[in-house]
Amino acid sequence: MTWFDALLVTLLAMVTALGARRGLAGLGWGLGGVATCFLANFLGTGAVVAGIIALALSAGVAYASQRLIPNPLERPWHLAAGAVGGFALGGVLVTTLALGFPIEMRVGPQGRTGIYPSSSLSPVLYDAVNNSAIKGQVMGIWGANPALKTLLVPDQTRTR
Repeated sequence: MTWFDALLVTLLAMVTALGARRGLAGLGWGLGGVATCFLANFLGTGAVVAGIIALALSAGVAYASQRLIPNPLERPWHLAAGAVGGFALGGVLVTTLALGFPIEMRVGPQGRTGIYPSSSLSPVLYDAVNNSAIKGQVMGIWGANPALKTLLVPDQTRTR
């Protein structure tokens, strides 16, 4: 476990706690955030367009959750539901951060090979990301179905 893993676990815990604190609205917030990320990545052709789409969709999700859930902390199970939403959004954020560094392409006898993370990163960052336990667990996403790749590593699903 590296300091990078510690930061990712802390981020996951914070987003999960924020979802739990919001109660039932946290479930809508978290799942709406995941849906917003997917739609922005699917529809956006660049960072600016994806950011504008995400901003518009997140405003809609916030408005809808505020209108549809007037008492988000009415029952005790609402806290658990909010934690589930926060955990889902936190999982997307953590996975995206773990897989968001540059890939180094090498050409050898077997053809083109991608090496993650790129050795051009600073040595401290390279060691932390390369030895990350979380990164090791989520590396299989690059071979996953296209919808999951669009959500978590959209730059790897775009046609070049």
